[in-house]
Amino acid sequence: MIRPMGGAQARPARFYGWVVVGAAFAVLFLAYGLQFSYGVFVTGLAAELGWSRAETVLPYSIYVFCYSALSAATGRATDRFGPRQVITLGAVLLGIGWGTSALVHEPWQLNLTLGVVAALGMSVAWVPCNATVARWFTRRRGAAVAIASTGGSLGNLLVPPLAGFLMATWGWRPALAVIAVVAAFSMLLAARYMVRDPESLGLHPDGDDMPADAPQILAGAQPLPQLRRNLPFLLVVAIYFFTWLVVFVPFVHLPAYAGDLGLGTTAGASLLSAVGLGGVVGRLSSGVVSDYVGRFPALYVTFALQAVSFVAFGAFDDLGGLWLAALAFGFSYGGGVTLLPPLCGDLFGRAQVASVVGSVFAIAGAPAAIGPWVTGWLYDVTGGYAGAFAGAAALNVLALVLTIVLAMVTRRAGAAP
Repeated sequence: MIRPMGGAQARPARFYGWVVVGAAFAVLFLAYGLQFSYGVFVTGLAAELGWSRAETVLPYSIYVFCYSALSAATGRATDRFGPRQVITLGAVLLGIGWGTSALVHEPWQLNLTLGVVAALGMSVAWVPCNATVARWFTRRRGAAVAIASTGGSLGNLLVPPLAGFLMATWGWRPALAVIAVVAAFSMLLAARYMVRDPESLGLHPDGDDMPADAPQILAGAQPLPQLRRNLPFLLVVAIYFFTWLVVFVPFVHLPAYAGDLGLGTTAGASLLSAVGLGGVVGRLSSGVVSDYVGRFPALYVTFALQAVSFVAFGAFDDLGGLWLAALAFGFSYGGGVTLLPPLCGDLFGRAQVASVVGSVFAIAGAPAAIGPWVTGWLYDVTGGYAGAFAGAAALNVLALVLTIVLAMVTRRAGAAP
C-alpha cells in the first residue's frame, strides 16, 4: 500500500508487478498442465469407447486451432475490460470444457466439450497473462515475462505424471474431472490478483517513480487497424507463422519416431520430458538475457537453434542424440514463445499490447494445428520423417532471415529493441 510522505508518494516496499507475475505463472501452469495431459488420457479413452486414434486426436486439433484463433478476441477483451474479468470467465469455461469431457461417449461430444468449450477457456491463458505482465514492466520486461511463462513449461513437466497416476488409480474419467475442477478453481483464485497495468494502482512500470506524462504514454498508441497494416507488424506475424507452423510436430510425432527406431515406448515418452525440461530453461534464460543483449540477438539464437534441433532429429537414431535434440528444441521453442510479448511491447507500446499479441497469436498460431497432420501425411507418402524434419528446419531458417529483416526495418526507424 502507498502512503503519502511529505506531500509525495513513497514507493511501496514490494512492487505489485511481481504479484501479477506470480498470478500469471499460476494460471499458465494450470492451463498448460491440463492441455499437455490430454495425451495421458487418450489410451484410456480409446480403449473404453473403442475409438480410433484419429477420432481421439481430432478434438485436440480442433482445440488448438480454436484457442489460437480466439486469442485475437481475448487480447482485445483484456485491453478493454482488464485481465481479471477475462481470466475469470476463461477459468469457468476451461473447467466446464475439460470437466464435461470426462462424460463423453461419442466423438462429436468431445469435439464440442474439448474442441470448442475448453478452447474458449484456454484462449484466455497465454495472451492475457503474458501481455498483462508486459504492461507492468519496461526495463525488466523480458525477465518478468520469462518467469510468468515458465509456468506453462512446468505444467508440462509436472501435471501429466500426476494425471497418469490418478488415471491408474481411479480411471480416466474421475481423474480428468478432478484435475479439471481443481485447475479451474485455482485459476479463479489467481485471477483476483491480475491487475491491468501499474497506472491502475498509481504506479509506473518496474516500480520506478511515475512520471507526470504516464497517462499520455498509455493514451498515445497507434490505432490497431492501422498498426496491422504496418511492415513491422506483418513481419512479426510472418516470423511466428513460419516457426509455429511446425512447433507441435515434436510433441505429436517424437514418441512414434522413437518407436520406429526401435527405442521403445518409455524412451519415446522421455523425449517429451526432455522437451519440457529444455522449455523451462529456454523460457527463463531467453527473457532475462534479452533484457541485456536485446530482443533481436536473442531471437537469432532461438531460431537458429530450432533449425539445428530439427536437423538433429533427422540425423540421430540413438536415445542420447535424440535427447540432446529434444532439449535444444524445447529450449528454442520456449525462448521464441517467451520473447513475443516483450518484442511486441517494445515495438508497439504498452497500451494495447494484449490486442497486438493476441492478433499475432491468432494469425500465426492457428495454422500450427495442421503441422502434425502434414507431417503424418509426409510420413505416409515417404515412409519416414526425414522430409518433414528437413522442411521444419528450413521454415525456421526462413523465420531467422525475416527476423534479421525486421531488425533492419526497426533500426532505420530508430526503434530497434
